[in-house]
Amino acid sequence: MTMTPSTHRREIRLAGSGGQGLILGARILFEAFAVEGRRASQSQSYEPTSRGGFCHSDVVVSEDLSDFPLVTGLDALIALDQVGFDRSIALAKHDALVIADLRIDTTAAQGRRLHRLPLAERAVATGNARIANMVALGAFVALSGLVRAASLEEAIRRETPEKFSELNLMAARVGLALGERLAA
Repeated sequence: MTMTPSTHRREIRLAGSGGQGLILGARILFEAFAVEGRRASQSQSYEPTSRGGFCHSDVVVSEDLSDFPLVTGLDALIALDQVGFDRSIALAKHDALVIADLRIDTTAAQGRRLHRLPLAERAVATGNARIANMVALGAFVALSGLVRAASLEEAIRRETPEKFSELNLMAARVGLALGERLAA
C-alpha cells in the first residue's frame, strides 16, 4: 500500500462504536501525515448515542489538493468491533488492507488483505481496554507503510493529554510490533 505516484489518493477508515477513541485515532493519523508535510483531511460520523452506537472517522491523504475530502472507496479499514466492520466493509476496495480485532466475524472481507489481530486483548494487557485504537494505529503503520512510526509517535505526543501520552505511545508500539511481525 506504499504511496507511489504523487497523484494517488488513499482513504482510511477507523470504525467501531462510540467510546472506542476512533475520532482521536483518526485525528492522530491525520496529524502524523501533517508531521510529514503531507496533505490530508479528516472527518467523522457517529450516531446520536455517544457510547455504543456506530462511529467512524476517516482520513483521506493525497499528494495533490483534493476537491472531495470524503471517502468513496476505502484503501484501508481498521475495525474495532462488529458494528463498525459490518457498516464499513462494503466501502472497502477489493485490494483494501483490513485490520480487524479477533472478535470480529470477518467473512465479508473475503478477497481483501485481511489481518485479524488481538487489538482489544493487547490493549488490556498493556494497561487499559480503551487503548485498542492506539494498538490498531501502530499495526496500521507497520502494515501499510503510509506513514513513518516516528511521525505517529510525534502525533500521539501532540494530540493526547500528557497524562495519557506514555500509555498511548506504549500501546502504539505494541501494535507496531504486531504489524511488523506480519509484514516481515
